[in-house]
Formats: sequence, C-alpha cells, structure tokens
Amino acid sequence: MATVSRALLLIGSALVIYIERRYVREAITYWTGSSTIAAFILLGCSLTAFILALGSTLRPQLKFIWHCFIRPLRASDQRTRLDNFYKGQADVYDATRSGLLRGRNTMLNLSASHIRTMQAKNPKQRLIWVDIGGGTGHNIELMDKHLPVSSFDAIYLIDLCEPLLQVARERFAKRGWTNITVLCQDASEFALPEWARSDPKGSVSFITLSYSLSMIPNFYTLLDRIDYVLSPENGLLSVVDFYTSGKQPSLHEKAIGGTSKECGWLSRWFWQIWFDFDHVSLSPHRRDYLEYKFGTVKTYNGRNRFVIPFIVRIPYYIWLGRSRSCDVSRFCHAFEVEGGNMLGNSSPASFTTIKDSETIPPLEIGEPVLNLQASHADALITVTPPLSSFHYHLGKPWRLPYYEQAIHQAFRTFIYSFTWEDPEVDMKYLDLSPEDSMLVITSAGDNALHYSIAAQPKRIHCVDMNPCQGHLLELKLAAVQALEYKDFFSMFGNGHHPKFRALLDSKIAPLLSSIAYQFWHINDDAFFKAFYLKGYSGWALRLARIVFSVAGVSKDVEALCSAGSIAQQEQIWREKLRPALLNPVVIALLKSPIFCWNALGVPLNQRRMVLDEGSMYEFVRDTLNPLPSTYSFKDGAYFYPLTLLGHYTSSSCPEYLTRSGFQALKANNGKATDAFRLHTDSIYNVLRGLTSWSLTRAVIMDHLDWFSPGSKDVDDEVDQFYRVLSPGGFILWRSAARKPWYCDVFERKGFTVTALGVRKGPEVPLDRVNMYASFWRAMKTT
Repeated sequence: MATVSRALLLIGSALVIYIERRYVREAITYWTGSSTIAAFILLGCSLTAFILALGSTLRPQLKFIWHCFIRPLRASDQRTRLDNFYKGQADVYDATRSGLLRGRNTMLNLSASHIRTMQAKNPKQRLIWVDIGGGTGHNIELMDKHLPVSSFDAIYLIDLCEPLLQVARERFAKRGWTNITVLCQDASEFALPEWARSDPKGSVSFITLSYSLSMIPNFYTLLDRIDYVLSPENGLLSVVDFYTSGKQPSLHEKAIGGTSKECGWLSRWFWQIWFDFDHVSLSPHRRDYLEYKFGTVKTYNGRNRFVIPFIVRIPYYIWLGRSRSCDVSRFCHAFEVEGGNMLGNSSPASFTTIKDSETIPPLEIGEPVLNLQASHADALITVTPPLSSFHYHLGKPWRLPYYEQAIHQAFRTFIYSFTWEDPEVDMKYLDLSPEDSMLVITSAGDNALHYSIAAQPKRIHCVDMNPCQGHLLELKLAAVQALEYKDFFSMFGNGHHPKFRALLDSKIAPLLSSIAYQFWHINDDAFFKAFYLKGYSGWALRLARIVFSVAGVSKDVEALCSAGSIAQQEQIWREKLRPALLNPVVIALLKSPIFCWNALGVPLNQRRMVLDEGSMYEFVRDTLNPLPSTYSFKDGAYFYPLTLLGHYTSSSCPEYLTRSGFQALKANNGKATDAFRLHTDSIYNVLRGLTSWSLTRAVIMDHLDWFSPGSKDVDDEVDQFYRVLSPGGFILWRSAARKPWYCDVFERKGFTVTALGVRKGPEVPLDRVNMYASFWRAMKTT
C-alpha cells in the first residue's frame, strides 16, 4: 500500500507541475493585459520589494526562475523563441547552469585526453574545433584548462541565439583569443568560412554538442552533416546532454549504451514532459541515432542530483565517438583471430559451460577477417553496424568485447585486489620465451604482468568470468602507459592517490575500454584512502585489522613487516601475532562458507577439499607457521605484508611495482603489453575459440578446485586444453587438496601429471604464500 501511495504522490506532483507549467504562462499573458488586477499589481510591488531586499546574491537565480518558468515566450519560430528565452538571462546564464548542466567539464577533459592521443599518432593533422550550440562560449573557456585554446588551428562557435553569442564575443575579446570565430547559424545547416576555399568532407577534427543536441529540432540532418565533415581517422565527436531511455532492444545496443543507461518508467515520463515545455526533447531517438550513426569510443550514464539529492535525479550522459568509416581492421583481427572469436563465442549465463548443441547468441562485431570453411557458415559473425566500442577506442586491443550476462551482474566489484599465488615459483617451471603463448587466470593481473616482464611471451590470454577483475588489470595496463612511476606506485603500491579521478579523465581514459572507464568513473573513490581494503578481499584485511587492534598487537604487526632479521621476525610471530590470529573466534569465522566466499574468495567445493583432509585450524596453522621463519617480509615476501599493512613497500612488492619492472612494461611504447588479450568469459569458451596447438603454457591457479568432484565440465575443459596445447605444452595449477580428484581426469585424457610440490606438514612452505596444499603440472607429450 505504501508503494502505491508513493506512486500516487509522485504522479500527483507531476500533474501539478504539468498544470503549472502549461497554464501559468498563458494566465500571465492574459492577466497582464487586464485593467482589473489592482490586487495583483499591489502583490507584484510587494514581491519586487522583497526581491530587492534579498540583495544581489539571489539575482541570478531569480532571473533564472523568471525566464525559465514564468515569463511568457510569445514566439512561433525557433530563433525568436531562443532570443526571447535567453535575452533577459544571458548575463547570468553561466552562473545559474553550473549545477544543472553536469558533466561538461568531464566531457571536455576526456575529449582533451583523447585529442592528445590522436594528435600523437598524426601530429600534422590540423586541429579544427566546432562547438555547436556553444552559447556563451563557456565550454571553450573551460577547455583552455585541459587543452590550451592556442593548440587549435581554428575554433568555431555556432549558435542560433544572438544574446548568448554576444556574451561569447565579449568573453573571447577579454581573453585575447584570435583563433575563434563566432557564427550565428542554424546548427542543421552550419557552414564554416574555410569551406569556401576547400572541400568540407572530413575537414573537422573535433565537434562538441554540450546540452544542445536535445534542443535542435532537425537532429537527423545535423548528425548526418557532422558525419560528413568529421575526419574519418582523426575526428572526435563529444556529447553531453540530458536523456531518457527504456530497455534496450538487443544485447549489442545495451553494450554500446553502457552501464545504467535504462531509466525507470516514471523518470522517463516525468522528465520528457518537464523539458518538453522548454522545447527540449529527451526522447530516446536523438541518442539512439547518435549511437547508430557513429562508433562509440566512451560512454557514461549519470544522474544529476540537482537541488534535492536522491529525489530530483535528472538522467544525463557523456559520450565520445568517431566516424564509423575509420579503419578498424586491427581490432577485428585482435578479436577474431588473436582472441579466438571466429565462431562468435559469447559468455554463458552460468558457470555451466555452453555445449555445442545449445544455441549460442552471435557477438555482432563486424565482418570476419578470415574466411571460414563452408561447414562453419551457420556460425559466422553477423554483420550488424555499428561495431562494438572495442573497435573504435584509441588504445591497444587489450580488452576483448563481451555481452553482459546474468553471471556478470552477480559480480558487483572485484573479488581479488591482489594476486595470491607466487609467480617466482611459476617462473621456475614455466621456462618462458618470447615464442610462447599463454593462458592465465586474470585475478588481479599481478602474475600475468610478472610473466610479461620476465620473458615477454608472444601472447597472454587473461581469462576471468568476473568483469571487474578485467577492469582492474586493464587499469594497470593503461596506467603503466599513461603515468609516471611515482603516480603509478602511489596508486597500486601505496593504494592511495588523491587525484585519481583527474588522472583517470586526463591521462588514463584514452587507453581504457568504454566499459572499464565506466566502472572506474563510478568507483572513482577506490584510491581515495586504501585501495586494498576495497573489493571482497578487502573484508578479510579489515577483519585482520580489527583482530590485531582488539588483541593490542597493531604495533607488533608493523614490527613484523619491518623486522631486520628472520629470527626477529619469527619471534614476533610466535609470541605476538600467532596467538592473536589462531584464536577460536577467527577459526570459527573460517569455518563459515559465507565468510570464506565473501572475504577470502574461497568457493564451497574448495572449502570441502580442505575439510576432507583435516580441520580448518590445521590448514591455517600449516599455512602460516613456516613463513616467518623462512622468508623476509621486509625484503621480497610481499604477500603477507600487504594483508597486514594494507599496502606494499618499495622493497617488498610485486615485480610490476618495482621501478625496473615498470620500465620494462613501459619501454618501446609498451611493447611488452601488446601480448595481452583480456577475456570476460569461461575458460572453456575461450579455449573453444582458439585454434589447435596455439598455446604452449597455461597457468590456471586453483580454478579446478571450484568444480564439484566428477563434474563433466572438467572433462570438457581438459579435452579443450589437450586440443589447444602444442606437443610439449603444459598446464600449471595449485590446489587446496594434497591430491585433487581431477588429476585422474588429466591422466585419463592423455596428459602426464607431475606433483611439483605437496605440503607435508607445518615446517616447510611450498612458496612465499603457502596457501595451497599442492602444486601440479600436466604435460601434453604428443
């Protein structure tokens, strides 16, 4: 009943607003010509005196309210309507729109960073900017903070409203800018003076529409015109505007539109009616045609909490795009050939792998680069323009596109903010070379980066069903290329960077996929305090801090991580920290399957494997006891200092966070990172798309511990590994069990299985983590 009452209240409020905005202007127009309104005149005088008494501070807002909501327009055509609407408020326009027109600064900052990236590839390209509907020139002045106005060969401000353009002329004259031309033109017919001397086709490198697309009646003609004059290879179109949108008709359109594009039915109905009174159209057609006509580079859907947060939430979007005629062959090849998607594989709806007999929705990303045999004709990728945003973004083709499925929505954030397997032990057995092609579990990407630094293999396929793990590794790859070492270590070493959002928009964004940028824009507070306390694994770190605080050993934790010798380290552990950690309360928590999953990322089947071979207390004891007496936490054994302190140190951190590792990844324009292909899918589906004998190494961590004993999915996956691995290729994995049940599956399928390490007691660790009971290799010998 309460829900119905709230709905009726909202509908009633909307009706009141509708009546007010529909009829008040007509009433004022009627009554202002009548001679029978002495009372109204008296009331008006009183109101005027009250307004004057408020002083100059409310003058802009009062002018805004009068001209936007009360004053009659008395106009029939678009130009006269605009002049009448803005004439009395042009001088206060900028002062009254900062809270209402959100996203303009972000759009310009993003545009500036993308322009710099494009200019670096083609520095001789003339930089021509056309700001359509730019009004007072506020956007151009704002852009000067991100990309100097002097950087442009020419800037054209186009608007149909003369009162606003006069403000712009005065603004530019005051700043002394001489490369800006102000044109009073209909946007759908805009023309630049230089076109009289040269062909306009492809002559413009940058076009912006800031809260103007929704106000232009003939938007189809406008967007067609922009498509004609925008440079195919070096042109960028940027838009920020209000919008409304319902459910997307296809997964492809949903992927292009981005996260949180859909608006509720009440929001759509209310805002379309509200803005329609000012001849501002929030119908979906404008944005739909924009996303169809151009290739999406970046998109972000936000809610403007203007005036009353969480109640008045106006939907707005930021969108960057390119001409669909730009060359996308490199990205097609990366997706179809290098990424193994010739058969249109897509993510499953659950961990149960898709069988050949089931219907697989095709991933519509464009024409295949290679021709497949006729027997595969029914599985070819459908040609459906526009392509995915993967094909148009400016960075390297790291992140392969995917359609969001139900399983992806279950992951609200990353589980692992750090990788919990020792890569040095992996490298001991991998024997990597630049000719190797690998498949690895993405996790936090730390180990994949380690392999890249150590050997620079030809290809590294990083696979994870959790999209957020891909977002994290993608951020690391982009940050390596975009940032200096100091900022990079501040983010991922210290786990704290107060200017992360500024770095994201101005430097990192051009190298990120659209979906990864949306995630980090939404979670831009991730590096505000303590990054490694974020994600599900952060809960375990928070719990450890509480335990240490209650036990009064917080200072001993710091002493352990800075101990000058193994003996001192072991003493602190034995006398101070071991009693605090191995207490009945903590052990009881570790017995909880909910805590094991949400805080530690341990699935139910893996937890059973531990309990089948002993108690939880014995497992934790055998894991932790030998470490302080074997490895120096201060110098190299970085795993546990991170969990204890919440950050790395320069002397104890993963290889990618060392200065030498960072430089190795950054050198030669990031050549080492060219190997990465990030898949948001199951291992089975990724293997299914790869060609036979195309892999030489695979590192699957504890992945197979997640399956139930006897699962046929394991059989299917091992079959695919056998097909894809070349002779002599092998798989490395770890397990919480001393002898996992699926070793027999590998042997049955023709692999030679070898135990590289098995934990036999509480004295000798397998590696610097020692979290797993065994370490295995399965080699394909023929």
